[in-house]
Amino acid sequence: MFIPHTEDERKVMLETIGKTSLEELFSVVPQKYRFPNLDLPAGLTEMEALEQIQDLAQANEACDDLICFLGAGAYDHYIPAAVDSLLRRGEFFTAYTPYQPEISQGTLQAIFEYQSLIAHLTGMEVCNASHYDGATAAAEACITAFHHFQGKRKTFLLSPALHPDYRATIRTYLCGFEGTSIQGDESHQDPLSSLDNLISSIDENTALVLVQYPDFFGRIFDLASLIKKAHKTGSLVAVAVNPIALGLLKAPGDFGVDIVVGDGQPLGIPLSFGGPTLGIFATRKELIRKVSGRLVGESVDAQGRRGYVLTLTAREQHIRREKATSNICTNQGLMALAATIYLSLLGKQGLRKISELCYHKAHYAAQKIGKLKGFSVKTDTPFFNEFIVECPRSISQINNSLSDHGFLGGYDLANISPTLENHMLIAVTEKISKEMIDFFCEKLVEVSNE
Repeated sequence: MFIPHTEDERKVMLETIGKTSLEELFSVVPQKYRFPNLDLPAGLTEMEALEQIQDLAQANEACDDLICFLGAGAYDHYIPAAVDSLLRRGEFFTAYTPYQPEISQGTLQAIFEYQSLIAHLTGMEVCNASHYDGATAAAEACITAFHHFQGKRKTFLLSPALHPDYRATIRTYLCGFEGTSIQGDESHQDPLSSLDNLISSIDENTALVLVQYPDFFGRIFDLASLIKKAHKTGSLVAVAVNPIALGLLKAPGDFGVDIVVGDGQPLGIPLSFGGPTLGIFATRKELIRKVSGRLVGESVDAQGRRGYVLTLTAREQHIRREKATSNICTNQGLMALAATIYLSLLGKQGLRKISELCYHKAHYAAQKIGKLKGFSVKTDTPFFNEFIVECPRSISQINNSLSDHGFLGGYDLANISPTLENHMLIAVTEKISKEMIDFFCEKLVEVSNE
């Protein structure tokens, strides 16, 4: 074990605190707990430790090793090399959350640019400095609505087609808010039901209606009727988005949504076996003082020079939980910077091109798979880059066989509902070529007959 202090240094420290030995320092600890015999393996050299870690790492299979058709909220998009190159600059990579914002102008400017890009992408007026992930951003939307109505409206309607992790996180967040009721995603609900059931449940006690766009199953619905009914009753509407889809689809702000949330992982952030990622949160200006997290604004200093400041949130937001809108204060600054670089590199036309590639390749895959014997595409509505396929045998068996052929198969929807047993959710990104799709179809037929 590496101990940085010399014997002389330890002696001086012990004398300073009035102790004569290290044992005396720990005399308050009961004898039987003081120096236990630990069943630890023998020490390793640096070379041996590195070899062991590499052996463990090689046991994992990632998207660099497999052709990925798995999505369900996290997607294997191509990340330009410039993203990582800029992200690893020391002034960005080692920077911490700006608790003294005025001296963190570079960090604040990067966050300001992120906010501007996301506001433009979503069509909303305000964007905060990000959350931990899409699930926490969705939960914060519910808390924003709760505070907006001062706790007088206590019903939250969740679409059964909302990401299951989002729904679980929302239930965890709201369990501490007395009297709140979460409806729409109960276990008996059909996850593939239309929006009609959700619309009929909206009333004067509804604080927020939260749907996904495209939904968890990749489907795209016209939300006009839902938004009209919600606003007629005075309720707020939030949508959880796939940001890549917004390069092609109409921005939520253009059809009257109040809050937009989502996971920013597709925007230049690697999968990394599950994180870290980025929580998008954008809203209308009327809700700005109820928004959790941080907001960066542009200002001028005493000499008239442009500068950036944290704005519209009191210090209590960050240091006094009992007075805070939420417990979220630390933004995912590095992840937000990655998304900023990614969007800046692509530009408006580049993002649209990525969206179109995902859309057209997914539809090509659905057309090909739908012709395979024993397989049936069950998505009968417009969809973006994900679709449902009913398979002739269990998804776990199919995916295990596919991995032997170099594929990461789709998501097993039996995890969502027993009614979706033998149903797979397949995702296609711009990284998947026509030849990969054709080969995937060949192997699907092969493994289904094993």
